[in-house]
Amino acid sequence: MRAINHHWHLIVSFASGLIGLLALTMAAILQSSQVQASTTTDLMLKTRNDSYEIFLPAVLNKSRNLRVYALVGGGESGAREYSAAMAAFELKSGIQVVFEGSDDFENEVVQRAASGMLPDVAFIPQPGLLGDLGAYTVNLNDWFSTTYLQEQYDQNWLNLASKNGKMSGIWYRTTIKSLVWYPKADFSSAGYQVPISWDELVALSDQIVANGDTPWCVGIESGSATGWPGTDWVEDIMLRTTTPQNYDRWVVGDLKFSSSEVKNAWEMMADIWFTENYVFGGRAEIPNTSLFEAVQPMFEDPPGCYLYRMSMFIKNLIPTTKQIGVDVDYFLLPPIDPQYGDAVLTAGDLAAAFNDRFAVREFVKYLTTKESVQYFVDQGTYLSPHKDATIDWYPDELEGFGKILINADTIRFDGSDQMPKDVGAGTFWQGIVDYVNDKDLNTILADIDASWP
Repeated sequence: MRAINHHWHLIVSFASGLIGLLALTMAAILQSSQVQASTTTDLMLKTRNDSYEIFLPAVLNKSRNLRVYALVGGGESGAREYSAAMAAFELKSGIQVVFEGSDDFENEVVQRAASGMLPDVAFIPQPGLLGDLGAYTVNLNDWFSTTYLQEQYDQNWLNLASKNGKMSGIWYRTTIKSLVWYPKADFSSAGYQVPISWDELVALSDQIVANGDTPWCVGIESGSATGWPGTDWVEDIMLRTTTPQNYDRWVVGDLKFSSSEVKNAWEMMADIWFTENYVFGGRAEIPNTSLFEAVQPMFEDPPGCYLYRMSMFIKNLIPTTKQIGVDVDYFLLPPIDPQYGDAVLTAGDLAAAFNDRFAVREFVKYLTTKESVQYFVDQGTYLSPHKDATIDWYPDELEGFGKILINADTIRFDGSDQMPKDVGAGTFWQGIVDYVNDKDLNTILADIDASWP
């Protein structure tokens, strides 16, 4: 019995010591997490009811890896780019990013959501798709304070990532679409000047025609996506002729395609596309000309056209013998109604979180900084939507694009990409093709409205 009592005493002593050690450990964790809360991972992160109800489980689950899923073009090379872009974060944090990509991301991520197989984080190329996944995403308003988010992003970007009071994602990287490219050297030699209003743009087009040349190149052929370049034209004109609020109403179906605001945008596009001698090859060639081939006449000697409205990715199609800023340049599509200022149509990726763990929070906070997109900026492929991305931070190749983005009065995401797929990637695209092929505009707009689910 004495031996049993002795052993029992040892057990009780050991247990008491273990409890004390656990108490000290928990206190250290709490103290550490309080420090982190003001210095590293979000601890600018909001906690529920000023407690550790949200944060403490994350601290106790410091899994050092996370799964990221994204749309990837270019096969292995595209995947390697993402991996290279995350290397700085991995080195700094010690967290391993396990990356997976797909060229059928939009369909597969929805299937994964339905089957409960979502990753920790996904890079989502469409706010509309983010909205579809909203029921599965973490509300980032629970992780980040409003003050912090407003320090990282202009309110335009925060609005684009929120729906019904929930912030389902944060902006990671972006490109700008509202550009007009022109052959700078030949343009200047001909005595042309960059227009600062729509009226000046039309006058310039007339001047080029009067000189015996062709002002515009236009092409909307893109395989199964034929027509989409025209949707960008309509969206850009909408942002210059009506309020941003009307644009927002339009992309969610509250403002009809058959409304006067939207119909006006189509007709103003037609004033360029359908005017005789305005377009290289004429109206009939617009739906047959690839958007990639359409720009090539601009690089001929003499230029086959002097103006091409297209996204910043066109810089990758410029011949190596031509230099941006010297032989070729770009300007922001000018305002139409001055009250709406300089508007920029964008594309890009948001990051959505589907799990609440320490590593995920660390990663998402990193994505709210310009450093997260540094790799793609250095590659000359993307811009940063973050406030701390100042003009002098950009390499020379992207400085002009960055200045346009930073100085924009209004920023909105590609409208067709926010619409239901059957509309934005269906009847809207087809409507552009039909309009070029002389179908009645009122009928086209009514058909698009009727296709809205």
